[in-house]
Amino acid sequence: MDLVLDVANRHLLTPYVYPASWPEGEPCRQLLSLFVITNLGALALYLLFGTLSYYFIFDHELEKHPQFLENQVRREIAYALRSLPWISVPTVALFFAEVRGYSKLYDNIEDSPYGWSGVFLSMLSFLFFTDMGIYWIHRALHHKLFYKRFHKPHHLWKIATPFASHAFHPVDGFMQSLPYHVYPFLFPLHKITYLGLYIFVNVWTISIHDGDYRVPRLLRHIINGSAHHTDHHLYFDYNYGQYFTLWDKIGGSYKSPTAFEGKGPHDYLRKLREK
Repeated sequence: MDLVLDVANRHLLTPYVYPASWPEGEPCRQLLSLFVITNLGALALYLLFGTLSYYFIFDHELEKHPQFLENQVRREIAYALRSLPWISVPTVALFFAEVRGYSKLYDNIEDSPYGWSGVFLSMLSFLFFTDMGIYWIHRALHHKLFYKRFHKPHHLWKIATPFASHAFHPVDGFMQSLPYHVYPFLFPLHKITYLGLYIFVNVWTISIHDGDYRVPRLLRHIINGSAHHTDHHLYFDYNYGQYFTLWDKIGGSYKSPTAFEGKGPHDYLRKLREK
């Protein structure tokens, strides 16, 4: 995140926002800047990719499903916009620790003993590490001690749209993002790679709520896509994973998506039309 902060300082914050007498490395200034940047960035990612997905990928026929709520899209967006600033508070604390040099993020490929191969391996390990972390956190949030208070609001959307992707209770949203932020404190990761992965995970979160159930046949039971996550919203106790089905299979919570078996939301709508 210090790369983003440096760019913001050079092109906007130092000459136009903060007085020149306020040093760029001063902690209070960094915290304030990170809070603004994090909120604007999260808002931009959510609204940009959510809107693109909603208008160009999401099947609007799903809005005719009996479990699609009245004014649902507006309610999803409103809930997300209320939650994102609160989610950003602990997120900024972790970004601040990164900026102050406590993480294992590095600037140059030469700084890694494994070179470019280390970059590619770190991308894979990031995906598998965060998938594992999110699985267990997500599953814990379904425990009766936490579900009603923190995770149930996200399950209000049975037939979700891309705008439901960030419509979490703040505690829920931060806890499920925690593995992304913990990874660079445990393992070396190139800074630009980290920014790219951070954007990717936000886009992926939107994509598993987009109602597009198409997955290459060979990957249907490997990749956790929108079909899998739709069944999670509908049936609760299945498909907790983020990218892959691996941990659901290990944890005994994997369910073959109903959309792959001719029993999904689109099939239900087709049967309603036939009646």
